[in-house]
Amino acid sequence: MPRGNGTGSDGQGPGTGSGRGRMDGTRPGSGPIGNCLCPNCGKKVPHQAGTPCYAEKCPACGTKMIRE
Repeated sequence: MPRGNGTGSDGQGPGTGSGRGRMDGTRPGSGPIGNCLCPNCGKKVPHQAGTPCYAEKCPACGTKMIRE
């Protein structure tokens, strides 16, 4: 860390996120808002906070869901 400011060598660090959970996007902890998506049939269901999408099964075909 240059001069101990917490940004690292390329200027990436605390305070650079978009406010969508811990890591942005479809990664674990991406926040309570969004949908779970079936990679097999394309069905979308609202994401339930506290339950990861991969723990849900598609109501249409039974495939494990992924985060959209």
